[in-house]
Amino acid sequence: MTSTTHHKYEKQAMSKSELLESLERDGFVLVPNLLTPEQITELREAAKETVDLARSGAWPYVRTLPKQFPPWNPADVPTHGIWGVQSLMHPQLRTSPAFIRTYFSAPMLRTILSLFPGSTPSSLVLELFNLLTRPDHNFQLRWHRDDIPSSATAQEELSRLAHPAFHAQWNMALYADASLVVVPGSHRRARTEKERSMGEYETGVEGEMRVQMQPGDVVFYDNNILHRGVYDSGVERMTLHGSVGLEGGGGVRARNVLQHGLKDWVGQIDFSCLDEEQREIAEGMRERLLKMAAESGDVGYSLDG
Repeated sequence: MTSTTHHKYEKQAMSKSELLESLERDGFVLVPNLLTPEQITELREAAKETVDLARSGAWPYVRTLPKQFPPWNPADVPTHGIWGVQSLMHPQLRTSPAFIRTYFSAPMLRTILSLFPGSTPSSLVLELFNLLTRPDHNFQLRWHRDDIPSSATAQEELSRLAHPAFHAQWNMALYADASLVVVPGSHRRARTEKERSMGEYETGVEGEMRVQMQPGDVVFYDNNILHRGVYDSGVERMTLHGSVGLEGGGGVRARNVLQHGLKDWVGQIDFSCLDEEQREIAEGMRERLLKMAAESGDVGYSLDG
């Protein structure tokens, strides 16, 4: 593919941003009002249709209760219900254009590039785009890091945490959302003895905080920050959950992404809803994901449970 300069995406990408400084220091950073009111309305409608489809059992790519990590079995939907919908860019999902336009929007990619100083759109890798929704009954995720098991020793944790980040992961709220609980700064250190011995769903952990999001806000976070989720079945929740990668992530990043099954259909994503410049970026990002998939083989799963 011919290399093109994408000025409207790159103008914030050449120096260390305040966003990156916050992300590096705290392990997360909140970006308010990244979506316009019109985008929020469009995405709420698309998300509702998608969730209704999933709850009916007609969409197989779901996160079923009470299972925290992949793989999930769609046969469990009628008896256990769901807490998320996977594969928002799948070519067979009628609502996918709204999600695709959001994933590749200029404000979104500009923000992501500001977290990777010196990078350009031709460095980016297409990754995940899913939807976290109100569970059918109250549900909590245990304390975890996304790609480091709780059985890891302090030295193993430090070794994994020392690896540079090759992705940006985020939650994008369509309704007010305070589900994400984090321990700021825990992405830069091993767990303390108290954290190692605490209960899986322990509350009042030293330093913990809930991330308060309003509609249109996006929180970017290091997926190996110590975090958990608390989901109230009585509160509407439609929060888009995605990631974009950077070339060079290797096997660790491949496992984190490909365990969700998207390599089976990502080659068929329809980018016709994008303008020419966005489409060129999207196709390049997809090519880099397919290259990573071809080089990685069978990646397995990051965590159990």
